[in-house]
Amino acid sequence: MKTIDFYHNRIICGDCLTVMREMPDESVDLVVTSPPYNLRNSSGNNGKSAKWRVQQHGYSHHDDNMPHEEYVTWQRECLNEMMRLIKDTGAIFYNHKWRVQNGLMQDRQDIVSGFPVRQIIIWQRNGGLNFNSSYFLPTYEVIYLIAKPKFYLVPKAIHAGDVWRFRQETKSKHPCAFPVDLPGRIIGSTNAAVILDPFMGSGTTAVAAKRLNRQYIGIDISPDYCEMAEMRIKNAMKRERQ
Repeated sequence: MKTIDFYHNRIICGDCLTVMREMPDESVDLVVTSPPYNLRNSSGNNGKSAKWRVQQHGYSHHDDNMPHEEYVTWQRECLNEMMRLIKDTGAIFYNHKWRVQNGLMQDRQDIVSGFPVRQIIIWQRNGGLNFNSSYFLPTYEVIYLIAKPKFYLVPKAIHAGDVWRFRQETKSKHPCAFPVDLPGRIIGSTNAAVILDPFMGSGTTAVAAKRLNRQYIGIDISPDYCEMAEMRIKNAMKRERQ
């Protein structure tokens, strides 16, 4: 097994479960991540629009249309690995979206049930798209704070509240990128030194970590997104030095 230093400030291109299982126990301080939402396996996004978004952005390594039970099992396995990797003072900030399937809301309780969820944070976005006439336009996502017993925020962060308003990222080539200020707030609210994102995508968590002088570890299955993340981090650091 490689030491954790091997992973610091690297984007690892591969399956997140395989990579995480090779990492040592209690070796990261914080996980900030947003997994694939199983976008095409929901009533409002089964059509051409969602398919176009996935194909157009080159994410052919994960079709985001898994049977729901299989998806839940996969995500619970991922969360179990994240729990193994964080220290006793660590936490997972797990960003997800409540979706509708067969006319009923998937509130993701089947994924997070049994994990030590300490809080739900609402990320309120501006605008969005709705392809289903049976419900109102969704304008928020949820962030599950899944915490180990000794996890605490830094004192200045405790008054931030549990409803966060950040504009959705619109310039990224990644179809579901969140704004860098979102992981920035999370990371800046802790003393975490090593930040893991097992679904790194376009590199947002890594950019936020570097801006705050923290170490990052990124994993993504898509070579396209790994390359995108590497370039984004490089450009962001170049701007910081100017």
